[in-house]
Amino acid sequence: MKIAVFSAKRYDREFLTAANAQAGHHLRFFDAPLDDDSVGVAAGYDAVCIFVNDKADADVLKALAAGGTRLIALRCTGFNNVDLKAAAELGLKVVRVVTYSPYSVAEHAVALLQAINRKIHRAYNRTRDSNFALDGLMGFDLHGKTVAVVGTGKIGCVFAKIMVGFGCEVIGYDKYPSDNFLALGTHYAEPGEIGAKADIVSLHCPLTPETYHIINAESLARAKRGALLINTSRGGLVDTEAAIEALKSGQLGGLAIDVYEQEADLFFRDLSSTIIADDTFQRLLSFPNVIVTGHQAFFTEEAITTICETTIASATEFETGQALSNEIKAS
Repeated sequence: MKIAVFSAKRYDREFLTAANAQAGHHLRFFDAPLDDDSVGVAAGYDAVCIFVNDKADADVLKALAAGGTRLIALRCTGFNNVDLKAAAELGLKVVRVVTYSPYSVAEHAVALLQAINRKIHRAYNRTRDSNFALDGLMGFDLHGKTVAVVGTGKIGCVFAKIMVGFGCEVIGYDKYPSDNFLALGTHYAEPGEIGAKADIVSLHCPLTPETYHIINAESLARAKRGALLINTSRGGLVDTEAAIEALKSGQLGGLAIDVYEQEADLFFRDLSSTIIADDTFQRLLSFPNVIVTGHQAFFTEEAITTICETTIASATEFETGQALSNEIKAS
C-alpha cells in the first residue's frame, strides 16, 4: 500500500522504515505538515500518516478522498486534529495509536515537576557561569504533598504510582473512574478538594470539547495559592492567558509544560535563528518559574518503536481487509 507520511522527521523515517521491513508498504516521506497547501502531494496514495499538528479538517479530508486516499493513520494517541464526522461521511477510515509507552509521558511529567520545583533550569544556567549561590533556588519536599492527577488513564496511573512512591497523597479527577487508579492507594476528589488541597496539578486527559481550557481563570482562582501546574497532554487544556495572569499574581507558583495551545507553528522545528512572533509564548518564556519543552514527553526509544509498529500494523490490517484494531469512529 502507498502511504504518504507527513511531518516526517529523521526519527520518523528511521523507525517507520524499520517497522515496515516485513510489511513492505511503499512509504513516501514529506517534511511538510499536512494542510491545505500540502494536501495535493497525497494524490494517488492509499493512506496518509499524520502527527499531532497536522491538519485534517473537512476541507483537507475532502481533498484527500478526491485524490484516492482511503485511510488516515495517526501516529499518535490524540485525534483532536481530525474531523471524524467528515471522515465518516467521505468513507475514510481513521486509526490511531491507542497506547504506546505510558511510562515515557509520565516520567517526563515527573522530570518537569522536579525541575520546576527544585529550579534545576536556573541552577544549570548559574553553574555554567560559575555562580554557585543558592539564593532563589529553594524548593519543597514532594513527600507529604498533595498531587492532583487530572485524567486517570494509563499515563495518569503511571504518574500517580510514581507520586505515591514519593510519599505524596494523590487525588484524581476523571469522568470515568479507574479501579487501577484506586488500587494505588489513591482516591477521587470530592467537589472543591483539588482546589483546596492540591500542591501540584498534573494534566493527563485528552483534549475534547469538555476539557478545552479546563484550566482557566476560574479554576486557577480556586486553586491553592502557589500550586504547581504540569501539562504533558494537550496545549488546549490550559488557557494560557489565564495562566500568565495567575503566574503574575503568584496564585500559580510554577508552570511546566510540554505542550502549548498554539504549538503548531513552533514545535518540531529549529527556530533558533528567527524571531518568534507569538507574543503570548514569549511572555511565558520570560517567567523564571516556567519551563517549556517542545512536545518531547513521548520521545523515548520504546515509545517511538511501539508507535511506528502499531501504525504499520494498522495499515496492514486495512490493506488485507481485516478489522481495524485501532479505528476511531465519530461519536
